[in-house]
Amino acid sequence: MPANLPKLTLFFDGACPLCQAEILFLSGRNQANLLEFIDINSDGYDPLKVGVSCEEALDSMYGQYADGSLINGPAVFQEAYRRANLPSLAWLFSRKTVQPVLQIGYRFFAKNRHAISRVLGPGALWLVKSRLSKAQS
Repeated sequence: MPANLPKLTLFFDGACPLCQAEILFLSGRNQANLLEFIDINSDGYDPLKVGVSCEEALDSMYGQYADGSLINGPAVFQEAYRRANLPSLAWLFSRKTVQPVLQIGYRFFAKNRHAISRVLGPGALWLVKSRLSKAQS
């Protein structure tokens, strides 16, 4: 992992169990401390400071580099996976050939994440928590 990567703050929907699972997974891999996480439903999220309304943040995953520049959609995951030392996932999310599928899939997920999370979220959270607890043992 390149040491010169700027810190990236991820803005996520803390009311979404799948989103929680992804953030928990990434936080467990954040050994280089290159990721920060802010729940857009918390007092820690300031839409005026970020430049993204809560509605916009609910429509698409946003990330903000230390210099204040924003990225959104699947590109956020590529950059987060780079910082979490997951090079295979970062590589996959960077491929131009899969970008159209990622964009369509992400838009579908973003609009339906709460319904999808009701089904998949509890299992995903359980899996991530159990793996983290095993890693800490």
